[in-house]
Amino acid sequence: MAQRIAINGYGRIGQCVLRALIERNDPSFEVVAINELSGLDTITYLTRYDTTHGRFPGRVESSDGHLIINGHAIRVLSEEDPDLLPWRSLGIDLVLECSGSFKDRATAERHLAAGAGRLLFSQPAESDVDATIVSGINDDDLTPDVRVVSAASCTTNCLVPILTVLDEALGIEHGVTTTIHSAMNDQPVIDAYHQTDLRLTRSAMQSIVPVDTGLARGINRLMPHLAERFECLHVRVPTI
Repeated sequence: MAQRIAINGYGRIGQCVLRALIERNDPSFEVVAINELSGLDTITYLTRYDTTHGRFPGRVESSDGHLIINGHAIRVLSEEDPDLLPWRSLGIDLVLECSGSFKDRATAERHLAAGAGRLLFSQPAESDVDATIVSGINDDDLTPDVRVVSAASCTTNCLVPILTVLDEALGIEHGVTTTIHSAMNDQPVIDAYHQTDLRLTRSAMQSIVPVDTGLARGINRLMPHLAERFECLHVRVPTI
């Protein structure tokens, strides 16, 4: 029986997750619902056309509160409160938490209380989740009793597999990393005000912007024997 999936938050990550699931056409997964505060017309448009990845490889339509992809109807919700989401009535096995707004166990528990079987954060989460998993590194930590999981960060997924190979082959004493990252939606198109970080006032289209990163914490969590041995730098550049 297919795992029934709900995507909570249909921004950059949520859209990429849906596209990947549709392209893989894996019968063991079925996207049942999307919860996104934007309107259905905008959701449909952003699904059909993507500046980075191009036109969606299939037919994208909408009707009666549903996003319809290749004839498969996905219910679209617009609920801000996780407690009110109809996961139980929809039989949701897994919520993909892609909103970027939540990262703690307390929020995950609200989805579970609403009827979801499990929850996967698409970003780094607080230390109170059941596990932080990087595929190919610590998959064995995914046991049947694990219900709240973090997929770690994009940079952690890039770096930890390489560090694991180097550490097993040669041993690592200390390290310094620099991540080159595409611009993100918390950066302005032209110079503009930012509440907390003067560096993020600069135009994303013209600037190379150093920002803070939690990569060292990700290394500490997944490779605790290397804790406090890494200094991690992070730079955003004008690409998408």
